[in-house]
Amino acid sequence: MLIPAVEDGLESYLRAALPLSHEVGDISFEAPSGTWAAQVNRVTVNCFLYLVSRSPLPPRPGSSRPGAEGGLERRAPLPMVQLSYLVSAWAGSTRDEHLLLGDVLTRLIAQQVLPPEHLSTPLSSNVQLTLAVDEVNRPRDLWGGLGGNLKASFTLLATVASDAYGWESAPRGVSSIEGMATPVPPTAAVSRPGTGDTSGLRSRRDADGVLRSTVADGGA
Repeated sequence: MLIPAVEDGLESYLRAALPLSHEVGDISFEAPSGTWAAQVNRVTVNCFLYLVSRSPLPPRPGSSRPGAEGGLERRAPLPMVQLSYLVSAWAGSTRDEHLLLGDVLTRLIAQQVLPPEHLSTPLSSNVQLTLAVDEVNRPRDLWGGLGGNLKASFTLLATVASDAYGWESAPRGVSSIEGMATPVPPTAAVSRPGTGDTSGLRSRRDADGVLRSTVADGGA
């Protein structure tokens, strides 16, 4: 539902912003081929989706929400998807087409984000709108591949987070610790050889790691 939701939002916004009612004209997402163009008999704004790619923008950070039975659900960071549209205008004359295309351009360039009220389906992020020059898929080449005449147009980029990962139950946090760890017994004293007396014996470890015992009267 990601792409249809974005396109429904674009159509809703353009119809309200131009304005362009259903009685006056159309907003189409069909490929503007020669066959399609021959059937156009009304004022039409065409937004042809010609490329879907992963956006260079960083993924949307992971998030969490309350889950069932008081638990917690988490979702991994979501990659951003870039939708590239070739936008053109169709009307009775070239001048009318340029006027309409200019109106569409100014309405879209005024919005960095598609207004959320025009999205009928909730998405995982805002839909960012930018105009761009596609150096790889040039408009001249696109029109040639579509089999139609070259027309004035521009490239619209719509960038949105994809629902690549679902929600998963998060591990429950530690609320208490039962029991105690077994205490470590004290180090046994080293007795003097042959006496069993440890009262005057001291032990230390030298820098070289050797354990040495020293009696209280200075002997070693």
